[in-house]
Formats: sequence, C-alpha cells, structure tokens
Amino acid sequence: MAHPQEKITAARAAYVYEALTLEAIAQKCNVSKGTLARWKKTAQDGGDDWDRARAAARLSGQGAEAVTQAVLEDFVLLFQSTLTEVKTDKDIKPLAKAEVISRLSDAYNKTMSAVSKGNPKLNKLAVAMEVLQVLAAFIQRHYPRHANAFGEILEPFGEEVAKSYG
Repeated sequence: MAHPQEKITAARAAYVYEALTLEAIAQKCNVSKGTLARWKKTAQDGGDDWDRARAAARLSGQGAEAVTQAVLEDFVLLFQSTLTEVKTDKDIKPLAKAEVISRLSDAYNKTMSAVSKGNPKLNKLAVAMEVLQVLAAFIQRHYPRHANAFGEILEPFGEEVAKSYG
C-alpha cells in the first residue's frame, strides 16, 4: 500500500524535530513500525540520513554543550550498568573482570576525550578519567587479584570524580 509523500514527510519531521521514537511515530501517523523503518532506510539510501538530521536539529536547537552533555549522560549510564553487571557476575574470573574493567576505562577515556573537545569545561574530567584508566591498566598488569575490590571502588569513586570535575 503506497502512502502519500505528505505522510512520509510528517513522519520524518516527527523523527527529526520532535525526536519521537519509531513506535510513537507509528501511532501518530497510523503506519507500522516496519513501514517507518523502510522509509528511513530508503531515505538513507537516497542520501537523507534521518539520524544525522536529528542530531543536527538537536545541535542547532540546544547548542553543542547540551548535545555533548546528553551523549555523556547516556554513556555514563551504560558504563555504570555494565560495570555493575561485571561486578556481580559470579561466572567471570577475576582476571577477566580486570580485563573488562580496563576496556571500560579505556572506552570511558576515549569518550571523555571526544566529549571534552565539544565542551572544554569537561577537559578536567577527561584528565581525571584518563588517570583512572591508567590505574585500571596498572591493576590489571600488576595486581589482578584486586580486580574485584577495584571494581567495587571504581563506580562510586567515578561518581565523586564527576561531581568534583564535571
């Protein structure tokens, strides 16, 4: 069933400018989520990336600092939930936990570096997180038996660092 171009345009506008989910747009425009996904893919194949347009609209509407902050908040939540899972998983051996923590710290460091470029106020926080990453690697190399204790301390300490430098 072909839909009028006006409906596709309205769906794109809801996605880009209202930042609605595909589920919400499906209800709003009375089409299936699959149809929306197909429209989005067809547009992308034609050079119209709805996600980039959404990011640009958000950036222009709220400013770079707000976008940077939103990205950082999303990452920190993911970081914390992953760290909690690793700490509580009894099937992961201490050395493997140290490896995961080191990788998480590296990802955090890289994210903070990228974020600090978009928001210079976060540069101090990026440096602090880099120090934590170096510490995680050090513990992994020299004291792997302490990985569980480090994991327990890292999460609440990371929050303290964010309060102090963020």
